[in-house]
Amino acid sequence: MKTQLTHGLKRRVLYIENKDGDLGGAQGRVGWVTFSKTGKSIYYRGRVLRKASGGGIRGNFFDETTGEEYWISGVKKRGSNGHWAESVKIVVDDDAKDEYKRIKSI
Repeated sequence: MKTQLTHGLKRRVLYIENKDGDLGGAQGRVGWVTFSKTGKSIYYRGRVLRKASGGGIRGNFFDETTGEEYWISGVKKRGSNGHWAESVKIVVDDDAKDEYKRIKSI
């Protein structure tokens, strides 16, 4: 299923921000994610992040295990990947660096 996040792909580099804490040493990361068949769940680094129904308070997805909220979006060409309302430390996963550079150069 093609959605704004999946673009019809099974795997894509996205920006993932934990609104409730740390995400592997940073609040925000750019990395490879995979999608459920419906596109309503995203799988990242062992987490299952589900689309927040009715919209979250601070994020658009939540971790099905911990309940933490996440802001997930496409990678911005201008590099301003974080949520517009906050400044966060962002790390690009090693295996996503080449794709991140390619996206930013388009």
